[in-house]
Amino acid sequence: MDKIQISTMQGWNMKKILIVDDEDKIREVIKEYAEFSGYEAEEAADGMSAIGMVKLNDYDLIIMDVMMPKLDGFSAVKEIQKIKNIPVIMLSARGEEYDKLFGFELGIDDYVVKPFSPKELMARVNAVLSRIDSAGKVSNNIERFDGLEVNFAARTITVDGKRVELTPKEYDLLFYMIQNKNIALSRDRLLSDIWGYDFFGDDRTIDTHVKNLRNSLGPYRKFIVTLRGVGYKFEYE
Repeated sequence: MDKIQISTMQGWNMKKILIVDDEDKIREVIKEYAEFSGYEAEEAADGMSAIGMVKLNDYDLIIMDVMMPKLDGFSAVKEIQKIKNIPVIMLSARGEEYDKLFGFELGIDDYVVKPFSPKELMARVNAVLSRIDSAGKVSNNIERFDGLEVNFAARTITVDGKRVELTPKEYDLLFYMIQNKNIALSRDRLLSDIWGYDFFGDDRTIDTHVKNLRNSLGPYRKFIVTLRGVGYKFEYE
C-alpha cells in the first residue's frame, strides 16, 4: 500500500472494528487501512457470521455491507442491536435516498456509497468514534428528570426504574439534547452535530428518531418539546 496520510486520534487504546462484506478484496483493503490507522480489525463474510462474532466479542464499531448472501446488512444490524449497542457505518452500491434514510432510521451512524475512498472511510470512522468519545467525556455523570434517569458514562436509560434500550443514534440524540437542555435546537444543527457534516439526509431523519425516542421514554416524552418550524428542545425546569 502506498504511503498515506491519515490523521489518527490519540488515546484510543486500539479500538476494535468488525468489517463485514462478502467481497474478500474489499475486506482486505479496509482492514489494511484500518490497521494502518491504529485500529484492530476483524472480518466477517456475511451478516450471519457477523452476528455470531458480536455475540462472542466486543467491537467499538462495525463497517457493514448491505447486499450480502445469507443475511443482508440491514437485517444483520437489526439483530445486532438486540445484542449490543455498537456504532455502525453501512457500505452499499446503492446510493438512493430511500436506502440511506432506511439505514439512518435503523440507527446507523453513517452511510458510504461504493465505490469509496478507503481514506475517506477511515476519516468517517474517526469522526464517529470521536463523537462518541466526546459525548462520554462531556457528561460523565448521572442526571435525573423525575422518573427518567440518564447515565452518560454507561450510556444507559431507565424509565421509572426499568432499563430502556435505545439505538446508538437515539442515545446520541437524547444525550445531546440534555447537554443543551432548555435550548432551542434546529433540525439543521441536530443533523450537523450528531450525524456529521457529510450527512445526506433531511428533516425526516430527525423527526423519525425523535418519534422513536419519545415512544421509548413513555410518560417522560413530554420533556422533548417540538418547536414548530424550528426543531426541538429538551425542556426541564
